[in-house]
Amino acid sequence: MPFRLLLLVWLPSAHAHHAMEYALPATTLDGLLSGLAHPVIGVDHLLFIVAAGVLAAQARRGAALLLAFVIASMLAAALRAAGAAVELHEAWVAVSLLVLAGVMLARTSLPPWALGALFAAGGLVHGQALGASIVGAEQTPLATYFIGLTLVQCAIAAVGWALCAWVRARWPSMPLRRVMAAVLAGAALIFIGAA
Repeated sequence: MPFRLLLLVWLPSAHAHHAMEYALPATTLDGLLSGLAHPVIGVDHLLFIVAAGVLAAQARRGAALLLAFVIASMLAAALRAAGAAVELHEAWVAVSLLVLAGVMLARTSLPPWALGALFAAGGLVHGQALGASIVGAEQTPLATYFIGLTLVQCAIAAVGWALCAWVRARWPSMPLRRVMAAVLAGAALIFIGAA
């Protein structure tokens, strides 16, 4: 119950998806701060990236999976910022949480290529949403937005990876993947209900 209340408090900011309260970044610093803040104020993005870090920590070539996510998200955000016509409804981000939760609950592991495709697809979905808030920004703040966005996504994924290692070292029997999957599924249902 407390987690659900926390999500509901955070929900308006999750749908705002902008650190500048809908204003386009106008300066180099604005762009950087917006890029750093965007995946953090969007709780749906934050949860997905942390969970991706947890899952990657338990997979072969986990760093490559996270790299696939970050590259795909940056590509999709850049295309969206450039005015690409593809626009996914916000519900697709919530669906990506459900898909990741399902993968985390699955009794059998996906083959590496399928897991890589899943991470890249998640990156495309999240990237197009992250790019929506900077459509029309000038080139310099846009460049620093992407620098900040890349740095913060890598940092959040690293936190998920470190969380996995920390929990496994202290409580080896804790079903971290199941806990993360439950958090993702609960969040997804709240976001879908609010959409």
